[in-house]
Amino acid sequence: MIKSLIERYVTDRVKEYGGYEVETPIMYDSEHPSMVSYFNRFPARQYNIDSDGKKLFLRFAACFGQFLMANHFQMSFKNLPYKLYELTRYSFRREQSGELVGLRRLRAFTMPDCHAFCANMNQAIDEIKVRFDLSQSVLSNLGIEKSDYDMAIRFTEDFYNENKSAIEELVKKNGKPVLVEMWTEKFFYFVLKWEFNFVDNLGKASALSTDQIDVENGDRYGIEFVDENNEKKHPIILHNSPSGAIERIIYALLEKAATDSHEGRKPQFPLWLSPTQVRIIPLKEEFDDFCEKLADKISVNSVRVDIDDRNESIGKRIREAEKEWIQYILVIGEKEANSENLSIRDRQTGTVRELSFDDFLNEIKEQTKDKPFTGLNFPKHISKRPNLMV
Repeated sequence: MIKSLIERYVTDRVKEYGGYEVETPIMYDSEHPSMVSYFNRFPARQYNIDSDGKKLFLRFAACFGQFLMANHFQMSFKNLPYKLYELTRYSFRREQSGELVGLRRLRAFTMPDCHAFCANMNQAIDEIKVRFDLSQSVLSNLGIEKSDYDMAIRFTEDFYNENKSAIEELVKKNGKPVLVEMWTEKFFYFVLKWEFNFVDNLGKASALSTDQIDVENGDRYGIEFVDENNEKKHPIILHNSPSGAIERIIYALLEKAATDSHEGRKPQFPLWLSPTQVRIIPLKEEFDDFCEKLADKISVNSVRVDIDDRNESIGKRIREAEKEWIQYILVIGEKEANSENLSIRDRQTGTVRELSFDDFLNEIKEQTKDKPFTGLNFPKHISKRPNLMV
């Protein structure tokens, strides 16, 4: 459920930015001319498949499908920058045994991938600045702030000499020192690449957001547009993932929660990602009907609420709600059932407050504003859920 919400949020933001959502195959012909050219230049860790003598591979990015698609477009310079977007379920990398680490490094992962086809380098540089801001905004709204990641930027010496001010602008947008790597020659298809790296508690860096200025694949894949002089040209292509792999976002959020726990703070997901946002606990069975009505009243306002109706002590039920990182706990007894206000245990602040129903909803809505919503991923009543032994 958490993964699905993050996928929806990132996709919504890219579509707002202007990305056209598409879906491309996960399997390709290794002997397609554009693929042969690519693999000869950039060997990759792909999964290879032999199908009756035909050599196929599983994609490790959305590039191939989107580029083959764009090969058939009739684009004018007036259409550019033209942006194709896909949330790839899944991209595959043949990682070696021992390299896999939880959600940080996987053999199959979900990657939001947005390519922009640009008319020239000036347009590409202007567009990469827009996507840089988009990426920072997306990460922040996912709960990953600037202080949580470090930036690396790589470019060729020629590109630096011709576009020094643009590079400096990107670095200033980051707001703190960055790791810089300058190449005397172009080793890959791009002349500039930046990335945001999350550094975990073991000091391991993992790339999240990234963008590249690709000066080769427009030609390699025969992608063309007609310029203002009615001449056909190959576009410069930007490769952006505004968040990085969705699994890595979850990994980063869990790492941040582990840090909070280690430093004495209560770990917590952002409220819009919490599997249960509000838990209601009746003191006795006689309050079950009241709790049912209250839960229905809360849930119709796009809030995930459940009821702990088990025959357990109130202390145990509160402790278990805390262990599940549920931010709001409503214990319902005679006083609460007869009150116009709600008595709210706020796990984040460690306080018990009284709020009107409307004020409580407004507090939740403020924290979940402009975020996608889905209902509970399991039965509303805790008593009806299976016990999972981990």
